[in-house]
Amino acid sequence: MLNSDAIHMSVFADMMPPLGLAVSGDFYMAHMHGRLNVDIFAEFLSDHPNPQALSDAKEAEFRARLPKPYPAMPGLSDLIDLSQTNGWKRAVVTNAMRLNAECMLDAIGLRSHFDTLIIGEECARGKPDPEPYLAAMAALDVAPENCIAFEDSPSGLRAAAASGAYVVGIRSSLDDATLRAAGAHITISDFTDAALDQVLARLTGATQ
Repeated sequence: MLNSDAIHMSVFADMMPPLGLAVSGDFYMAHMHGRLNVDIFAEFLSDHPNPQALSDAKEAEFRARLPKPYPAMPGLSDLIDLSQTNGWKRAVVTNAMRLNAECMLDAIGLRSHFDTLIIGEECARGKPDPEPYLAAMAALDVAPENCIAFEDSPSGLRAAAASGAYVVGIRSSLDDATLRAAGAHITISDFTDAALDQVLARLTGATQ
């Protein structure tokens, strides 16, 4: 819904070198993009004495660096308006911690436009496990085959695909082939992409 990867990457790049981990753009995209902090730290900083404090500090710095207001992805507001007109339920399913998720939604001015907010770290397993998506489907009382998931990270795409949703990859950071390899059925550049009409037709029964 908003492209915040550059901010996350800059925070990791500043915080991690003193702990012995250099974070380049390629490293971030390959090993950190869309993942829970607990999984990142378990893999690369397993000897850290207080990973929760490290995670809290990283996310607090992200919130401090996030400009407010912040632009939503092009076309998002129009898509939400269309979903409201058609009575389509909406959920945010994210591996961001709750404070960050609320902060980002407030920054783009859309917090009140979603029926539920599912936080990966509040589930037994976060993305790439499908549990957060299944929790959202249960909260919305919508069957997987009637759900469309929009994702831009490999972990999110794998989670959405495993939940049974129709998965749309957003080419904000990764290309079509990479997104499809992670589970996307189709990819779009953003929410103004003409291919979105084909995707949304699934909710009206116009296509299968």
